[in-house]
Amino acid sequence: MDRNKRFLGKVALVTGGNGGIGFATAQRFAQEGANVVIAARRDTEGRAAVERIIANGGTAHFVQTDVSDAASARHMVKECERVFGGLDFAYNNAGITGSTSAPIVDADVNMFDQVMAINARGVWLSMKYEFEAMLKRGGGAIVNCSSTAGINGGTGNASAYYASKHAVIGMTKQVAAEGARQNIRVNAVLPGLVITDITRNSFRDNPDKLERFYERIPMSRAGNVDEVANAVLWLCSDESSFVTGAALPVDGGTIID
Repeated sequence: MDRNKRFLGKVALVTGGNGGIGFATAQRFAQEGANVVIAARRDTEGRAAVERIIANGGTAHFVQTDVSDAASARHMVKECERVFGGLDFAYNNAGITGSTSAPIVDADVNMFDQVMAINARGVWLSMKYEFEAMLKRGGGAIVNCSSTAGINGGTGNASAYYASKHAVIGMTKQVAAEGARQNIRVNAVLPGLVITDITRNSFRDNPDKLERFYERIPMSRAGNVDEVANAVLWLCSDESSFVTGAALPVDGGTIID
């Protein structure tokens, strides 16, 4: 098989696929032959992402989705089955950071609930319905997006975010054990500092903060979205057929204090 068409005829779902790492991954799936479903909350950006993929010769479909809502998450997967006949791969990328400016004593309780609803509950719900669809196909592969925040603490007053990303790794390992005998592999990627529109904006007025990040990265640079997409596609491919329950850092060797 042409390595550039590893996923020819397969169906891949990407949540939060309307921008950043999610879009880069959706685009790569399409380039390698997959029929792609992009799920996201923002309709305009989601449809624009699909149009870009189609303009480049790929096949894609958009479904507006709130992954924290059970009915919406179920509908997302049902759309994969309705439009393309099933589901083979999923990258659960949708997430938010929440407010990172307040220590826990001043943190907003509603913010905690919102972050956990999308980052943790959203991944759990997505896997629940993805798993169901993949069983019908005789197997599949799921990749969840955690973060280096999922394996360490931090100084950014972001306790809700760190908690949610730890939860993703725990769920990944448990569901991987459930899927191992059913030909469904479940892994997680843990991006470190990756340059996206969001990170550019966050560092625009504070370049010194970016330099401090670089001091903790032995490769002395940030990653890019394609480098994370490469890891996701590898974890979905037959090249990683004996890999499940893994939490793969994509972080340039970031030093964890």
